[in-house]
Amino acid sequence: MLVSAKEMLQKAKAGKYAVGQFNINNLEWTKAILLTAQECNSPVILGVSEGAGKYMCGYNTVVGMVNGMLKTLNITVPVALHLDHGSYEGALQAMEDGFSSVMFDGSHYPIDENIEKTKEIIRIATEKGISVEAEVGAIGGEEDGVVGGGEVADPDECKMIADLGVTMLAAGIGNIHGVYPENWTGLNFDVLAKIQEKTGTMPLVLHGGTGIPAEMVKQAITLGVSKVNVNTECQLSFAAATRKYIEAGKDQQGKGFDPRKLLAPGTEAIKETVKEKMELFGSVGKA
Repeated sequence: MLVSAKEMLQKAKAGKYAVGQFNINNLEWTKAILLTAQECNSPVILGVSEGAGKYMCGYNTVVGMVNGMLKTLNITVPVALHLDHGSYEGALQAMEDGFSSVMFDGSHYPIDENIEKTKEIIRIATEKGISVEAEVGAIGGEEDGVVGGGEVADPDECKMIADLGVTMLAAGIGNIHGVYPENWTGLNFDVLAKIQEKTGTMPLVLHGGTGIPAEMVKQAITLGVSKVNVNTECQLSFAAATRKYIEAGKDQQGKGFDPRKLLAPGTEAIKETVKEKMELFGSVGKA
């Protein structure tokens, strides 16, 4: 059964580890992440961007697939299904369709409008027992067409949004979605420490977890980051394993063209990536 991300993240914050949010794109992705979470005895958050939600035929389809897997694969670790970078309309729809967690990304609205819309999402989510993530200061890079320049959040604005009663807060600390450019200056730990000071026990979220050096991720976790989002890294490992399979001509041997065979190496590669991340974040054995 899907759960809100609230309890798993509060435990992570208190225990100084982080729970990974791994974005899903299809059945293979979902299955690989759930099996790995179970094997590692780790809580997990399945992230769905609005684009991936459309690709998978709507949030109701995603909810049906995930709930079916939890039952059939006998998944007993805590699993949250989370809308990533949701618009206002998208968040309302995902809550309606059975997601257990939503992110409302109001970072491109003026702060007053962001606050009004966030309040309304929180009101509905609280009634349904759904966790809510808000964002302050756009995260750099591109995520479904939302572009920001590695921005850094204002700690006072973070406090304003945290005080509305969100479950978790994504704050820009110089992180970027996708692959990091060579001239990237690293995470801004001074700002992170100030945000943590003002938001207290609120679990903080690090977006753009792909490509941040492991030591930096560990340091961010000691400073209050309790959720780290990973997407690009699983995509890259899936693509590399699939390329290897086809370049070795395995799709032309016997029934190697069968999609179940063709997608198997990529699915295994996702499992390895997820396991590595869970070990890095310290969530193994924490379910």
